[in-house]
Amino acid sequence: MISSTWFPLIKIASETSFDNPRSPPSYTRCNFLSAMARPRSSTTNELLDLLQAYKSEPDPKTLALEWSTNAGNPSPRYEVYLVGGCVRDLMLNRIPKDFDIITSAELKEVVRVFSQCEIVGKRFPICHVHFENTIVEVSSFSTSGRRFSRDFKYEFERPIGCDEKDFIRWRNCLQRDFTINGLMFDPYAKIIYDYIGGIEDIRKAKVQTVIPASTSFQEDCARILRAIRIAARLGFRFSRETAHFVKHLSPSILKLDRGRLLMEMNYMLAYGSAEASLRLLWKFGLLEVLLPIQAAYLVKHGFRRRDKRSNLLLSLFSNLDKLLAPDRPCHSSLWIAILAFHKALSDQPRDPLVVAVFSLAVYNGGDMLEAVKIARRINKSHDESFCELLEPRDLDFEALKHEVMDFAESSKGALSKMTDEYFVSQAMAGYSRAPFSDLVFIPLALYLKASKIFECVRGGGERRFASKQGSKIDYESLAYGSPQEVRHTFARIVFDTVYPLDLTE
Repeated sequence: MISSTWFPLIKIASETSFDNPRSPPSYTRCNFLSAMARPRSSTTNELLDLLQAYKSEPDPKTLALEWSTNAGNPSPRYEVYLVGGCVRDLMLNRIPKDFDIITSAELKEVVRVFSQCEIVGKRFPICHVHFENTIVEVSSFSTSGRRFSRDFKYEFERPIGCDEKDFIRWRNCLQRDFTINGLMFDPYAKIIYDYIGGIEDIRKAKVQTVIPASTSFQEDCARILRAIRIAARLGFRFSRETAHFVKHLSPSILKLDRGRLLMEMNYMLAYGSAEASLRLLWKFGLLEVLLPIQAAYLVKHGFRRRDKRSNLLLSLFSNLDKLLAPDRPCHSSLWIAILAFHKALSDQPRDPLVVAVFSLAVYNGGDMLEAVKIARRINKSHDESFCELLEPRDLDFEALKHEVMDFAESSKGALSKMTDEYFVSQAMAGYSRAPFSDLVFIPLALYLKASKIFECVRGGGERRFASKQGSKIDYESLAYGSPQEVRHTFARIVFDTVYPLDLTE
């Protein structure tokens, strides 16, 4: 639902969308509607303050795209717009993952303004402006216009009477992947420009492509994964056409290089919408391509495509989601470790106390004695709905220690299987209708980082390791993959899943 607290003036071409989105706007067809400006949320005020700095002198502590002004003229020389998903998220009163900017300035003008700025990309160049610990992408209408000319087989001329700025903005919106990403926000005039029905689709909570879905996904198969990610994060549904081609063109994602696949998976699993992403990947036949081992687990346990039930795998990621947000992501080693942990536990179910000691030993750097002492004081019941957890047994210290170390070894072994192409290819081999996939997108460096999460348990303790004090998560450290922060969060997720607070006795 569109936030009632954030609603600047809205300029809509043809009310919702053109009958043919590739037909340029004309004076007679453009029906511009506007609403009275309402009070804006604090998030938007901060955004406007940030964008207002674009007119100011550059400050190393402030993101300041200085669009120089003519002498005696207070208006900016160049136009600046927020574009894409950040506009959508602000309308929904959500925190944007990042902000993208487009300007009428040439990229070389942007580079002149910023000392920490470079042009990247040869085919479709953009500017990366470094601001503190983030990168803001700035594109230019001029370069995006050249891209439009290359991507379309015929050129459009601006009709007589059609405003040139509207025509340029409209052409740029046609290059967007989905209608809800095809919005532009002018921070000075406080106007949202919508030429392709994006606002209407936000109201309907619908994800659909700007151009026909079959064409859109064949032009860029990464859009299939972005569609899943957006729908999962926002809780939106697909239009019928988009849903059809997400499913039937899903094998085409194997054309993407492994680095890109890892990036897309990280966007899905590390930013607070992992459970919903896994459910959608399974629903549309993408999980068996991207994560065949996890897909095999769902098939083995009779999990249907539209199943509303949960299980241990989904519960682990549900608890991960509770700790994360678009502006508070985790390092990819955390969700990879969760996948390996679950694989080891599903292969060989364990006593809940073993799992508890294991998670505590991960947290404290492998101090088994301390982990056992704390675990034995647990007076809550474990979640008996998970088939991966056995009935509790009376284990002495040595037997418990042996099983915990064996489980750590199994978890590391599961991680090795996840990075073995042959093993991955065999995960769904028993299911004749499953697509073949031997996809491994976890690079060696990431495998080694995730392995270290378990190694302290197997090694019987880690020297000079200080366990984290307190329960508050340092999200900056978590995003950078601090061993202390990742282990703390991993242990918390496992413990909260096995011994949930809201478990009904």
